[in-house]
Amino acid sequence: MKPTIVLVGRPNVGKSTLFNRLTKTRDAIVADVPGLTRDRHYGHGRGASKPYLVVDTGGFEPVAKDGILHEMAKQTLQAIAEADAVIFVTDARQGLTAQDKTIAETLRKQAISRGVPVTVAVNKAEGFVEDMATAEFHELGLGAPTSISAAHGEGVRQLIEDVLAEFTDARDEVEEKHPKIAIVGRPNVGKSTLVNRMIGEDRVIAFDQPGTTRDSIYVPLERDGRPYTLIDTAGIRRRGKVFEAIEKFSVIKTLQAVEDANVVILLLDARQEIADQDTHIAGFILEAGRALVVAINKWDGLDADDRERIKREYDRKFQFLSFARWHTISALQGSGLQPLWESVDGAFAAATAKLSTPKLTRALLAATAQHQPPLNGLHRPKLRYAHQGGSNPPTVVVHGSGLSGLPASYVRYLENSFRDAFELKGTPLRVELKQAANPYADKKPQALTKRQEDKRRRNRRYQKKTFS
Repeated sequence: MKPTIVLVGRPNVGKSTLFNRLTKTRDAIVADVPGLTRDRHYGHGRGASKPYLVVDTGGFEPVAKDGILHEMAKQTLQAIAEADAVIFVTDARQGLTAQDKTIAETLRKQAISRGVPVTVAVNKAEGFVEDMATAEFHELGLGAPTSISAAHGEGVRQLIEDVLAEFTDARDEVEEKHPKIAIVGRPNVGKSTLVNRMIGEDRVIAFDQPGTTRDSIYVPLERDGRPYTLIDTAGIRRRGKVFEAIEKFSVIKTLQAVEDANVVILLLDARQEIADQDTHIAGFILEAGRALVVAINKWDGLDADDRERIKREYDRKFQFLSFARWHTISALQGSGLQPLWESVDGAFAAATAKLSTPKLTRALLAATAQHQPPLNGLHRPKLRYAHQGGSNPPTVVVHGSGLSGLPASYVRYLENSFRDAFELKGTPLRVELKQAANPYADKKPQALTKRQEDKRRRNRRYQKKTFS
């Protein structure tokens, strides 16, 4: 198995910058704001001699007793409990602080006592003489510190190689493709609570405060022997309500998570009125072509009249999501999750289905026989055959002639016909039209020979003499 290396340190020492440097990604949001990372964030380490997993954590406040800082500290402690090695990130510019000493004492109790090695990395050391940058951090008693610059990459490769030196090189086999499930919605609808309930532990911070989740958190899990990845995302508010630059980054991360996912769970709040933002989020998911399952949360405690009214309202405003399965759940109580999982599996299967060319062509001919395409001028478009052009979403390429005049309503009819023929529930389906090329379109007429010119003149004289 790949060793798991956890990055720990107080706020704003550069843990997320180091995470991005080690994974060669921009998965973790980076800004000059303390406390930006709140949940632990997993990634695959790249560029080292051995494969490994790296975990980014929020700013560690071991002495916090309540509030968001306490929840962040719990997340960090859980990450340390999972770690095979810990990199304790400090700041050369601010020097050794009392909080660093408190964290070092916590690491002695929670990591070193279990045999987990801890390496002190003195970050932001660019421009410093190495001995001067690391001198005071020997006081922590955690071994010789290593000076690095996560922003510039100085010393990072040597740091990770030193940490990995005691682990054997266990190369993983090719990973089986498994579903990535993004959970999206407006702020405070229960996304993090649903993630925690689906995996069976408090993996991400669920707090009664909108905007608690700022980053997209990838959570691997296994269910019934099958691997999954859940993606907890930041709540998306309408543009006029997004003021902080950090929140704008969070919205971008959420949209990127939708693009990266195979299946999206759109989480709605039964106790809030349907907002335009809900339909905008649904429209973005549809535009991205992702398989979709809709979950109406906080269904417990509503009376029969409210439930019936809510269902009518959702049916009216979300008609364009007729292909998706709908579920009523309570993330807090854990009710309705089994049918939700079944729909997620079904949507993933539909989104990645292999559609054979003969069956697609037969479905196309059956659809055109039942309802022919409308005339385009004097001619009717001819649809000859179809084949699959991609998956997630399934894409069907239809070949024929005169297709430029095919109306959008008929293309939607074809989409629904293919979806019904192959029972593709839970995923949008796209139809692309490919016009048959005219082989003579670019060819210029050749000049006639003298013999052909003479024959043409004779024919014209004969026609003139005969029909005049």
